[in-house]
Amino acid sequence: MDRASRDARAVIFTADDFGLHERVNAAVERAHREGVLDCASLMVAAPAAEDAVARARRTPGLRVGLHLVLADGAAMLPRAQIPALVDEQGRFGDNMVRDGVRFFFLPHVRKQLVKEIRAQFEAFAATGLALDHVNTHKHFHLHPTVLSLILEIGRDYGLRAMRLPLEAGAPIALKPWLALVRARLARAGIAHNDYVVGIAKTGAMDEAAVLDALAHLPAQGVGEIYCHPALADEAHEGPITPSMQTYRHADEFGALISPRVAAALAQAGVRRGGFTDVFFGAPSGAGPAASHGAEVQAS
Repeated sequence: MDRASRDARAVIFTADDFGLHERVNAAVERAHREGVLDCASLMVAAPAAEDAVARARRTPGLRVGLHLVLADGAAMLPRAQIPALVDEQGRFGDNMVRDGVRFFFLPHVRKQLVKEIRAQFEAFAATGLALDHVNTHKHFHLHPTVLSLILEIGRDYGLRAMRLPLEAGAPIALKPWLALVRARLARAGIAHNDYVVGIAKTGAMDEAAVLDALAHLPAQGVGEIYCHPALADEAHEGPITPSMQTYRHADEFGALISPRVAAALAQAGVRRGGFTDVFFGAPSGAGPAASHGAEVQAS
């Protein structure tokens, strides 16, 4: 499909949930400056989104994309504008099966969904950051209605790349949906990774997991290794969200700044960078992806 997919291996390291908490934001900034992190996915309506944007602006090498939230998180619009989507606190629920059925069958729900998706794209555009990629919280873009709306609305905001959440060992039941997503992205001319690492080990992408992923990279294609880093909870605040009770954020951060991971990545000899660099950037050996890679190798 894409030049990078055809001609060479590439790996993109992404941190999701940028903006969810100051500890997440600090980990993202440090993991890019001191480690192997290439890009981050921003939750524009999250509590620490403003802090995340400020950090991104002072870290120009960090590629930033939009992490659309349509489940288990805060909406961008006030509840009065999207009452069919959110609860009294203006948050999306976590029953994705129920909500997916409603998105598909209920026109008034879809109209509100259009408003919210556009509002999140608009909020990202207002940051002034270049849009590196788009993905969704809990990979809700596997839903055909959600994907269609993202592709339609995203054209107005420079959408060029999305995550394909295809991981080795994916459940058989998901494979038709993943094939559909791949085909839809191809028809729309949207660049995408060929595979991901991070779904099966969500919240547990520690040094051992990342080293294992790098040791077993496919012979070709673009891979995205994604994680949820945060600095250690020294204030003993507890889980960042109730759904993250078991997430080992600090271990995932440790993996991103690990000298062993940096060495293994250099040894792999793969193309580096964010989606912009890998799919639309300068040839290997030049440009921001290559310069960042040189810094990692030297660390």
